[in-house]
Amino acid sequence: MSGKTRRVLLAGNPNVGKSTVFNALTGLRQHTGNWPGKTVETAVGRYAFRGVDYELVDLPGAYSLNPRSQEERVALEALERWDYDCVAVVCDATMLRRNLILVYQILALEVPVVVCVNLMDEARRKRVTVDLPELQRLLGARVVGTSAGRKEGLEALRLAIARTAEEQAWSIGQNLPGDSRERAALAERTAGRVTQGIPTGKREQMLDKLVTGKWTGIPILLLLLFFLLWITIAGANIPSDLLWRGVERLYGRLTQAAGGWPAWLRGALLDGILLTMGRVVAVMLPPMAIFFPLFTLLEDLGYLPRMAYNMDHALDRCGGCGKMALTMCMGLGCNAAGVIGCRIIDAPRERLMGILTNSLIPCNGRFGALILLMTAFLIPSGWGSAGAALGLTAFLAFSVLAVMGVCKLLSVTVLRGVPTAFALELPPYRRPRVGQVLIRSVLDRTLRVLWRAVIAAAPAGLILWVLSQVSLGDRSLIASMAWALDPMGRAMGMSGVLLTGFILGWPANEIVLPVAVLAATGTLQMEAGAASLGALRLGWETALCTAVFFLFHWPCATTCMTIRKETGSLSWTLLAAALPTVLGMLLCLLIHGVFLLL
Repeated sequence: MSGKTRRVLLAGNPNVGKSTVFNALTGLRQHTGNWPGKTVETAVGRYAFRGVDYELVDLPGAYSLNPRSQEERVALEALERWDYDCVAVVCDATMLRRNLILVYQILALEVPVVVCVNLMDEARRKRVTVDLPELQRLLGARVVGTSAGRKEGLEALRLAIARTAEEQAWSIGQNLPGDSRERAALAERTAGRVTQGIPTGKREQMLDKLVTGKWTGIPILLLLLFFLLWITIAGANIPSDLLWRGVERLYGRLTQAAGGWPAWLRGALLDGILLTMGRVVAVMLPPMAIFFPLFTLLEDLGYLPRMAYNMDHALDRCGGCGKMALTMCMGLGCNAAGVIGCRIIDAPRERLMGILTNSLIPCNGRFGALILLMTAFLIPSGWGSAGAALGLTAFLAFSVLAVMGVCKLLSVTVLRGVPTAFALELPPYRRPRVGQVLIRSVLDRTLRVLWRAVIAAAPAGLILWVLSQVSLGDRSLIASMAWALDPMGRAMGMSGVLLTGFILGWPANEIVLPVAVLAATGTLQMEAGAASLGALRLGWETALCTAVFFLFHWPCATTCMTIRKETGSLSWTLLAAALPTVLGMLLCLLIHGVFLLL
């Protein structure tokens, strides 16, 4: 290597495949998705070409350099103030008319520019042709056509970047009109001269009328949600059982191998840490491995922005915005990820509102307990996985209504103000890349969320074992805690052991029910089936109140730490924990009161 590292900025509109180009050039597994605003921070990667190191910086997507959002402000600051050798501007071959506005704005900065016309395969499929040599002549900058998802054109792009960075050519920036409106007419003329053919969009228009229709959009959303949950529930039972049997066999073999160990060490490591971690893996891994790929397929298809469009009107009337629908979807996998995802919301007020309400959406860690309570107590026995999916869909719909209600409350109290308008592009429908979806959903989502849960579950298991072994009088510490909480638990339609489970299950929602069984019996029974809940003596009322409190209670430890980091405020973190908790307690008190009256 020459010892010099050249820095290249990667710019472009949202949803033009910029992050896909970044991944293809650097080999990194940064998450990409078919909805705007996905990249909220700058990502940095490296690659080598012809003996020179290149540092590639993936800037947030921007529609223009007249900043109206946090993403556009970050992109403008990087382009105006950073030290770099070249800017690679990524465009969508099917939407050059819009993308060239940003290209001309960057050219006006008089910096070395390479234009990457991406998604050439999409253009061919839609019968659109782009005259790349003519576009290069008109722009006065190197132009390369790529299909980054198919690894096409990448070598030519690397060569164009290398030559432009070495030459430091200014292109025609000094000759461009200064007025932004004049440049936008210019962009339209240029696109008209180099683009031939009209995208075959009639089918997409008909599909959009269906999935975003006033009377059909929400029913289709609910049907899709039911379908995803049904497949997840039906497919997760057998692998969860197999995983737990594997944990039991491992526990048995390790118990035999540790026969000479001190009882306290054997109990802490095996009965505490191993069984707790085993429960998390057995309960979380199968549904995540099914739900996340299916959900990512919808994202790759381009459905999620349309879902946000469907929900924007209702959220706007409550003081929020449609982008909160996207962050709520992220919260279904992990509320901590949903909180981080609120960075895509431009307005600070609505962004904070999204952070404060994301924990009202049940994460994957709560799915297992909700499904177990439904199948064992809340739905008729003959309904099976379809009944559980229907019940879980109803619970999720209720949680969305709760988000809207809390948003309305916040908008007239601590977050008073006028809702901010936002622009959300509806990207074209694209054929999902199944291979990339599987890799991305397993690596970026399933294993990452599982790892965070396992890390939290390990120390929690040790603490639980200690609490079950240390006695206070004739009761263990955990049993004493359950006894003290019993009056409050019964007032909420539950019991002290269940409240103990919720409190000690703060590190990971997956261990709430096992902790409750531990408080009731003194033994950590980690079985996934309904038989393990026998010691809790659940009736229909108790199961319903427990399910409601699973839906609405304080966020887990990881989510609380993430809220603290994102808001920079302990007060907002406490409010984010108090909102679902108070709502859950009030609902449980109401349900118990109704049962008493009946």
